[in-house]
Amino acid sequence: MMLLASCAKDIETTHPQIERISELVYAAGTIKSRDQYQVHSTVNGVINDIKVTEGDLVKKGEVLMVVRNEPSQLNVQNAKLAAAHADIKANSSKLKEARVSIELAHAKLRDDSLLLVRQRNLKSKGVGTLVELEQRELAYKNAVTNYELALLNYRDLERDLVFSYEQSKTNLKISESLGNDYFIRAESDGKVYKVLRERGEFASTLSPVAIIGNADDFIIELNVDEYDISRVHVDQEILVSMDSYKGQVFKGRIEIIEPLMDEQSRSFIVRAAFIDRPKELYPNLSVEANIVVRSNQKALTIPRSYLIGDSLVMVGKHETRKVAVGIMDYRKAEILSGLTEADLIYKISP
Repeated sequence: MMLLASCAKDIETTHPQIERISELVYAAGTIKSRDQYQVHSTVNGVINDIKVTEGDLVKKGEVLMVVRNEPSQLNVQNAKLAAAHADIKANSSKLKEARVSIELAHAKLRDDSLLLVRQRNLKSKGVGTLVELEQRELAYKNAVTNYELALLNYRDLERDLVFSYEQSKTNLKISESLGNDYFIRAESDGKVYKVLRERGEFASTLSPVAIIGNADDFIIELNVDEYDISRVHVDQEILVSMDSYKGQVFKGRIEIIEPLMDEQSRSFIVRAAFIDRPKELYPNLSVEANIVVRSNQKALTIPRSYLIGDSLVMVGKHETRKVAVGIMDYRKAEILSGLTEADLIYKISP
Protein backbone atom coordinates (compact mmCIF):
# COMPACT_ATOMS: atom_id res chain seq x y z
CA MET A 1 0.00 0.00 0.00
CA MET A 2 1.23 3.47 -0.84
CA LEU A 3 0.45 6.76 0.90
CA LEU A 4 0.47 10.00 -1.13
CA ALA A 5 0.25 13.45 0.36
CA SER A 6 -1.80 16.34 -0.96
CA CYS A 7 -2.75 19.71 0.38
CA ALA A 8 -6.34 18.75 1.16
CA LYS A 9 -6.44 15.02 1.65
CA ASP A 10 -4.40 11.89 2.40
CA ILE A 11 -4.64 9.36 -0.43
CA GLU A 12 -4.15 5.65 0.28
CA THR A 13 -3.65 3.16 -2.54
CA THR A 14 -3.59 -0.62 -2.85
CA HIS A 15 -3.83 -3.47 -5.36
CA PRO A 16 -6.49 -6.21 -5.32
CA GLN A 17 -5.21 -9.50 -3.86
CA ILE A 18 -6.03 -13.17 -4.34
CA GLU A 19 -6.96 -14.70 -0.97
CA ARG A 20 -9.66 -16.59 0.88
CA ILE A 21 -12.81 -14.73 1.88
CA SER A 22 -15.85 -15.98 3.76
CA GLU A 23 -19.28 -14.56 4.48
CA LEU A 24 -19.96 -15.08 8.15
CA VAL A 25 -22.96 -14.87 10.47
CA TYR A 26 -22.13 -14.08 14.07
CA ALA A 27 -23.90 -15.92 16.89
CA ALA A 28 -23.35 -16.28 20.62
CA GLY A 29 -24.35 -19.23 22.73
CA THR A 30 -23.32 -21.90 25.22
CA ILE A 31 -21.91 -25.40 25.42
CA LYS A 32 -24.47 -28.07 26.29
CA SER A 33 -24.05 -31.71 27.10
CA ARG A 34 -25.74 -33.70 24.37
CA ASP A 35 -29.19 -34.86 25.50
CA GLN A 36 -28.91 -32.54 28.50
CA TYR A 37 -32.19 -32.27 30.35
CA GLN A 38 -33.74 -31.00 33.56
CA VAL A 39 -35.07 -33.58 35.98
CA HIS A 40 -38.50 -32.82 37.46
CA SER A 41 -40.48 -34.49 40.20
CA THR A 42 -43.85 -35.86 39.10
CA VAL A 43 -45.38 -34.99 42.48
CA ASN A 44 -45.12 -32.15 44.97
CA GLY A 45 -43.53 -32.96 48.29
CA VAL A 46 -40.58 -32.74 50.64
CA ILE A 47 -37.38 -34.48 49.52
CA ASN A 48 -36.71 -37.28 51.98
CA ASP A 49 -33.50 -38.67 50.47
CA ILE A 50 -30.94 -37.74 47.76
CA LYS A 51 -29.05 -40.73 46.39
CA VAL A 52 -26.65 -39.00 43.94
CA THR A 53 -24.05 -36.25 44.01
CA GLU A 54 -22.78 -33.96 41.27
CA GLY A 55 -20.44 -35.80 38.93
CA ASP A 56 -22.05 -39.22 39.41
CA LEU A 57 -22.76 -41.37 36.37
CA VAL A 58 -26.31 -42.73 36.39
CA LYS A 59 -28.31 -45.25 34.39
CA LYS A 60 -31.79 -44.83 32.95
CA GLY A 61 -34.39 -45.50 35.62
CA GLU A 62 -31.94 -45.10 38.51
CA VAL A 63 -33.45 -43.41 41.58
CA LEU A 64 -32.02 -39.94 42.11
CA MET A 65 -34.21 -38.65 44.93
CA VAL A 66 -37.07 -39.84 47.10
CA VAL A 67 -40.01 -37.62 48.00
CA ARG A 68 -41.70 -38.26 51.36
CA ASN A 69 -44.76 -40.45 50.73
CA GLU A 70 -46.22 -41.96 53.93
CA PRO A 71 -49.82 -41.91 52.59
CA SER A 72 -48.73 -43.65 49.41
CA GLN A 73 -46.85 -46.32 51.36
CA LEU A 74 -49.95 -46.95 53.49
CA ASN A 75 -52.08 -47.23 50.36
CA VAL A 76 -49.68 -49.82 48.95
CA GLN A 77 -49.79 -51.81 52.17
CA ASN A 78 -53.59 -51.72 52.20
CA ALA A 79 -53.68 -52.81 48.57
CA LYS A 80 -51.35 -55.73 49.34
CA LEU A 81 -53.56 -56.81 52.23
CA ALA A 82 -56.64 -56.58 50.01
CA ALA A 83 -54.93 -58.61 47.29
CA ALA A 84 -53.87 -61.26 49.80
CA HIS A 85 -57.40 -61.40 51.23
CA ALA A 86 -58.90 -61.79 47.77
CA ASP A 87 -56.43 -64.44 46.63
CA ILE A 88 -58.28 -67.45 45.24
CA LYS A 89 -56.10 -69.84 47.23
CA ALA A 90 -57.02 -67.98 50.42
CA ASN A 91 -60.69 -68.50 49.56
CA SER A 92 -60.44 -72.17 48.62
CA SER A 93 -62.50 -73.15 51.70
CA LYS A 94 -65.46 -71.17 50.36
CA LEU A 95 -65.25 -72.97 47.03
CA LYS A 96 -64.89 -76.32 48.82
CA GLU A 97 -68.00 -75.58 50.86
CA ALA A 98 -69.91 -74.72 47.68
CA ARG A 99 -68.77 -77.97 46.02
CA VAL A 100 -69.96 -79.95 49.06
CA SER A 101 -73.38 -78.29 48.69
CA ILE A 102 -73.45 -79.40 45.05
CA GLU A 103 -72.58 -82.97 46.01
CA LEU A 104 -75.30 -83.07 48.70
CA ALA A 105 -77.87 -81.61 46.33
CA HIS A 106 -76.88 -84.13 43.66
CA ALA A 107 -77.18 -87.05 46.13
CA LYS A 108 -80.62 -85.85 47.22
CA LEU A 109 -81.63 -85.52 43.57
CA ARG A 110 -80.49 -89.08 42.86
CA ASP A 111 -82.38 -90.46 45.85
CA ASP A 112 -85.58 -88.57 45.02
CA SER A 113 -85.31 -89.72 41.41
CA LEU A 114 -85.12 -93.38 42.50
CA LEU A 115 -88.01 -92.96 44.95
CA LEU A 116 -90.13 -91.34 42.24
CA VAL A 117 -89.46 -94.20 39.80
CA ARG A 118 -90.34 -96.71 42.53
CA GLN A 119 -93.57 -94.92 43.44
CA ARG A 120 -94.62 -94.80 39.78
CA ASN A 121 -94.03 -98.54 39.45
CA LEU A 122 -96.10 -99.23 42.56
CA LYS A 123 -98.91 -96.99 41.34
CA SER A 124 -98.96 -98.83 38.02
CA LYS A 125 -99.57 -102.05 39.99
CA GLY A 126 -102.33 -100.45 42.03
CA VAL A 127 -100.23 -100.03 45.14
CA GLY A 128 -100.11 -96.67 46.88
CA THR A 129 -102.18 -93.54 46.53
CA LEU A 130 -102.15 -90.66 44.08
CA VAL A 131 -101.19 -88.28 46.89
CA GLU A 132 -98.04 -90.31 47.63
CA LEU A 133 -97.07 -90.17 43.94
CA GLU A 134 -97.60 -86.41 43.78
CA GLN A 135 -95.48 -85.97 46.91
CA ARG A 136 -92.65 -87.94 45.32
CA GLU A 137 -92.90 -85.87 42.13
CA LEU A 138 -92.83 -82.65 44.16
CA ALA A 139 -89.81 -83.85 46.15
CA TYR A 140 -87.98 -84.71 42.90
CA LYS A 141 -88.73 -81.29 41.40
CA ASN A 142 -87.44 -79.57 44.56
CA ALA A 143 -84.27 -81.70 44.41
CA VAL A 144 -83.69 -80.65 40.77
CA THR A 145 -84.18 -77.00 41.71
CA ASN A 146 -81.83 -77.24 44.70
CA TYR A 147 -79.15 -78.95 42.61
CA GLU A 148 -79.34 -76.28 39.90
CA LEU A 149 -79.18 -73.55 42.57
CA ALA A 150 -76.11 -75.19 44.11
CA LEU A 151 -74.40 -75.21 40.70
CA LEU A 152 -75.39 -71.59 40.07
CA ASN A 153 -74.18 -70.49 43.51
CA TYR A 154 -70.81 -72.18 42.90
CA ARG A 155 -70.35 -70.47 39.54
CA ASP A 156 -71.34 -67.08 40.99
CA LEU A 157 -68.98 -67.52 43.94
CA GLU A 158 -66.12 -68.55 41.67
CA ARG A 159 -66.74 -65.59 39.32
CA ASP A 160 -66.97 -63.14 42.25
CA LEU A 161 -63.76 -64.44 43.78
CA VAL A 162 -61.87 -64.19 40.47
CA PHE A 163 -63.21 -60.68 39.86
CA SER A 164 -62.33 -59.58 43.40
CA TYR A 165 -58.83 -61.03 43.07
CA GLU A 166 -58.15 -59.41 39.69
CA GLN A 167 -59.54 -56.10 40.93
CA SER A 168 -57.34 -56.20 44.03
CA LYS A 169 -54.27 -56.94 41.88
CA THR A 170 -55.12 -53.98 39.65
CA ASN A 171 -55.58 -51.73 42.67
CA LEU A 172 -52.21 -52.90 43.98
CA LYS A 173 -50.56 -52.05 40.67
CA ILE A 174 -52.18 -48.61 40.72
CA SER A 175 -51.03 -48.00 44.29
CA GLU A 176 -47.50 -49.17 43.47
CA SER A 177 -47.48 -47.00 40.35
CA LEU A 178 -48.57 -43.97 42.33
CA GLY A 179 -45.95 -44.84 44.91
CA ASN A 180 -43.30 -44.90 42.19
CA ASP A 181 -44.15 -41.28 41.40
CA TYR A 182 -42.43 -40.42 44.67
CA PHE A 183 -39.16 -41.83 43.31
CA ILE A 184 -37.43 -39.28 41.05
CA ARG A 185 -35.56 -41.30 38.42
CA ALA A 186 -33.07 -40.63 35.62
CA GLU A 187 -34.72 -40.51 32.19
CA SER A 188 -31.56 -41.72 30.40
CA ASP A 189 -27.94 -42.69 31.01
CA GLY A 190 -25.74 -39.70 31.76
CA LYS A 191 -23.80 -37.59 34.21
CA VAL A 192 -25.30 -35.58 37.07
CA TYR A 193 -24.06 -32.07 36.37
CA LYS A 194 -26.11 -30.26 38.99
CA VAL A 195 -28.22 -31.18 42.01
CA LEU A 196 -30.63 -28.29 42.53
CA ARG A 197 -32.32 -29.36 45.77
CA GLU A 198 -31.22 -30.48 49.21
CA ARG A 199 -32.70 -33.01 51.59
CA GLY A 200 -35.67 -31.49 53.39
CA GLU A 201 -36.42 -28.96 50.65
CA PHE A 202 -39.70 -28.89 48.76
CA ALA A 203 -39.82 -30.49 45.31
CA SER A 204 -42.32 -28.96 42.90
CA THR A 205 -43.45 -30.36 39.58
CA LEU A 206 -42.73 -26.93 38.06
CA SER A 207 -39.08 -26.57 39.11
CA PRO A 208 -36.16 -28.87 38.18
CA VAL A 209 -34.37 -30.79 40.90
CA ALA A 210 -31.28 -31.79 38.89
CA ILE A 211 -29.55 -31.45 35.51
CA ILE A 212 -28.29 -34.55 33.68
CA GLY A 213 -26.57 -34.93 30.33
CA ASN A 214 -24.18 -37.02 28.28
CA ALA A 215 -20.86 -37.45 30.07
CA ASP A 216 -18.62 -37.27 26.99
CA ASP A 217 -20.52 -35.74 24.07
CA PHE A 218 -21.13 -31.99 23.87
CA ILE A 219 -22.93 -29.69 21.43
CA ILE A 220 -22.88 -25.97 20.71
CA GLU A 221 -26.20 -24.18 21.17
CA LEU A 222 -26.34 -20.81 19.41
CA ASN A 223 -28.88 -17.99 19.19
CA VAL A 224 -29.13 -16.72 15.62
CA ASP A 225 -30.93 -13.44 14.96
CA GLU A 226 -34.04 -13.59 12.77
CA TYR A 227 -32.30 -11.18 10.37
CA ASP A 228 -29.62 -13.82 9.63
CA ILE A 229 -31.53 -17.09 9.90
CA SER A 230 -32.43 -17.31 6.20
CA ARG A 231 -28.71 -17.62 5.39
CA VAL A 232 -28.07 -20.41 7.89
CA HIS A 233 -28.43 -24.06 6.90
CA VAL A 234 -27.70 -27.54 8.22
CA ASP A 235 -24.12 -28.80 7.55
CA GLN A 236 -22.60 -25.31 7.39
CA GLU A 237 -19.24 -24.99 9.11
CA ILE A 238 -18.84 -22.80 12.18
CA LEU A 239 -15.74 -21.33 13.83
CA VAL A 240 -15.98 -21.31 17.62
CA SER A 241 -14.04 -19.36 20.23
CA MET A 242 -14.37 -19.59 24.02
CA ASP A 243 -13.12 -17.51 26.93
CA SER A 244 -11.90 -20.77 28.47
CA TYR A 245 -9.54 -21.28 25.51
CA LYS A 246 -8.45 -17.78 24.56
CA GLY A 247 -6.71 -17.44 21.23
CA GLN A 248 -7.91 -20.83 19.97
CA VAL A 249 -10.54 -21.47 17.31
CA PHE A 250 -12.41 -24.76 17.02
CA LYS A 251 -14.50 -26.03 14.13
CA GLY A 252 -18.03 -27.36 14.22
CA ARG A 253 -20.91 -28.22 11.91
CA ILE A 254 -24.58 -27.28 12.17
CA GLU A 255 -26.86 -30.25 12.95
CA ILE A 256 -30.25 -28.77 13.84
CA ILE A 257 -32.10 -25.50 13.31
CA GLU A 258 -35.17 -25.22 15.52
CA PRO A 259 -37.98 -23.82 13.32
CA LEU A 260 -39.78 -21.86 16.05
CA MET A 261 -38.51 -18.36 16.78
CA ASP A 262 -38.27 -17.12 20.36
CA GLU A 263 -40.58 -14.10 20.38
CA GLN A 264 -38.77 -12.33 23.20
CA SER A 265 -35.23 -12.49 21.82
CA ARG A 266 -36.36 -12.61 18.16
CA SER A 267 -33.84 -15.37 17.57
CA PHE A 268 -33.64 -19.04 16.59
CA ILE A 269 -31.87 -21.90 18.39
CA VAL A 270 -29.20 -23.51 16.21
CA ARG A 271 -27.32 -26.60 17.43
CA ALA A 272 -23.94 -27.71 16.12
CA ALA A 273 -21.52 -30.57 16.79
CA PHE A 274 -17.78 -30.17 17.21
CA ILE A 275 -15.52 -31.26 14.36
CA ASP A 276 -12.50 -30.65 16.57
CA ARG A 277 -12.93 -29.79 20.23
CA PRO A 278 -10.98 -29.02 23.38
CA LYS A 279 -9.95 -31.89 25.60
CA GLU A 280 -12.08 -30.66 28.51
CA LEU A 281 -15.57 -29.21 28.17
CA TYR A 282 -18.29 -28.32 30.65
CA PRO A 283 -21.98 -27.44 30.21
CA ASN A 284 -22.91 -23.77 30.06
CA LEU A 285 -19.50 -22.50 28.93
CA SER A 286 -20.08 -19.37 26.85
CA VAL A 287 -19.07 -19.39 23.18
CA GLU A 288 -18.93 -17.02 20.25
CA ALA A 289 -19.25 -18.44 16.77
CA ASN A 290 -19.01 -17.37 13.17
CA ILE A 291 -21.17 -19.42 10.83
CA VAL A 292 -19.54 -19.78 7.40
CA VAL A 293 -22.39 -18.98 5.02
CA ARG A 294 -20.23 -19.19 1.89
CA SER A 295 -16.55 -18.87 1.04
CA ASN A 296 -14.10 -18.60 -1.86
CA GLN A 297 -10.56 -19.88 -1.42
CA LYS A 298 -9.13 -17.83 -4.31
CA ALA A 299 -11.11 -14.64 -4.44
CA LEU A 300 -9.94 -11.30 -5.80
CA THR A 301 -10.41 -9.02 -2.79
CA ILE A 302 -10.02 -5.41 -1.77
CA PRO A 303 -10.49 -3.72 1.62
CA ARG A 304 -14.15 -2.79 2.16
CA SER A 305 -13.10 0.73 3.02
CA TYR A 306 -12.11 1.24 -0.65
CA LEU A 307 -15.65 0.62 -1.87
CA ILE A 308 -17.85 3.59 -2.66
CA GLY A 309 -21.51 2.74 -2.23
CA ASP A 310 -20.77 -0.98 -2.57
CA SER A 311 -20.37 -0.80 -6.34
CA LEU A 312 -17.71 1.81 -7.20
CA VAL A 313 -13.95 2.13 -6.65
CA MET A 314 -11.53 4.94 -7.49
CA VAL A 315 -8.93 3.98 -10.09
CA GLY A 316 -7.53 7.50 -10.24
CA LYS A 317 -7.58 10.58 -8.08
CA HIS A 318 -10.69 11.73 -9.86
CA GLU A 319 -11.82 8.60 -11.74
CA THR A 320 -14.24 5.90 -10.55
CA ARG A 321 -15.03 2.49 -11.96
CA LYS A 322 -18.08 0.24 -11.47
CA VAL A 323 -17.36 -3.18 -10.02
CA ALA A 324 -19.43 -6.29 -9.23
CA VAL A 325 -19.10 -7.33 -5.60
CA GLY A 326 -19.50 -10.87 -4.24
CA ILE A 327 -18.78 -12.07 -0.73
CA MET A 328 -18.09 -9.44 1.93
CA ASP A 329 -16.86 -9.80 5.49
CA TYR A 330 -16.20 -7.06 8.02
CA ARG A 331 -12.79 -6.25 6.44
CA LYS A 332 -12.75 -7.35 2.81
CA ALA A 333 -14.92 -7.51 -0.29
CA GLU A 334 -14.74 -9.97 -3.18
CA ILE A 335 -14.56 -8.36 -6.62
CA LEU A 336 -16.25 -10.45 -9.28
CA SER A 337 -15.58 -8.12 -12.20
CA GLY A 338 -14.24 -4.67 -12.94
CA LEU A 339 -10.70 -5.03 -11.49
CA THR A 340 -7.57 -7.15 -11.84
CA GLU A 341 -4.58 -7.70 -9.59
CA ALA A 342 -2.64 -5.16 -11.64
CA ASP A 343 -5.08 -2.30 -11.01
CA LEU A 344 -4.20 0.38 -8.50
CA ILE A 345 -7.12 1.69 -6.53
CA TYR A 346 -7.43 4.76 -4.34
CA LYS A 347 -9.02 5.63 -1.05
CA ILE A 348 -9.35 9.29 -0.21
CA SER A 349 -9.74 10.13 3.45
CA PRO A 350 -10.72 13.62 4.64
